[in-house]
Amino acid sequence: MEYTLLGWPEDGPTLDLDHERFAYAGKFVISSTGKAVARDGDETVAAAAFDPDRTDGDCLRIRYVTVRLDRRGKGIGSSLLRFVVERARERGYDEVKAGVNNPIAYEAFYRAGLAYTGERTGLAELVLSTAADRDAERYRAGLDVYGERDLDKRERAFLRARTGGSPPAVVTSPLREGGDDPVAGDSNRGGV
Repeated sequence: MEYTLLGWPEDGPTLDLDHERFAYAGKFVISSTGKAVARDGDETVAAAAFDPDRTDGDCLRIRYVTVRLDRRGKGIGSSLLRFVVERARERGYDEVKAGVNNPIAYEAFYRAGLAYTGERTGLAELVLSTAADRDAERYRAGLDVYGERDLDKRERAFLRARTGGSPPAVVTSPLREGGDDPVAGDSNRGGV
């Protein structure tokens, strides 16, 4: 798997994803956000869009992440998010945040090193941050919020499997796995 930074927001990168295979595909066509992708050979299998927080210039906000439908559940999204977090740190961001609207994405962001802040946005999203505590109580509090919502069968089963659990381990950074110099280039190889 190869993780690549296509560009920061000021670079104006765009990405044309197949709307039948990727959720939020239309959000990647706009040029106002930075983009990173996970590729398997010549095929893009996941993408993330991000930009600086509107109120805190030291914080990067991950706006969208999508994994190709046939590749979901394999840890690619978490590894791509971890890649974005590491690149943000290299660029000087002190914190990375995201708003997350479902328990499966919540878990993926936790695996990337973010944690529930206890905050919610007006869009029914839980706010996760690299600066938040990763303790089990806070992790379960976020899962409890989702448990109060109208979820599909898959999401309900997902929550039941994590009842009383602890936060998942953070995935190894793709920048470190491949042995590449994390600041030498914009592309790094690493397993998931």
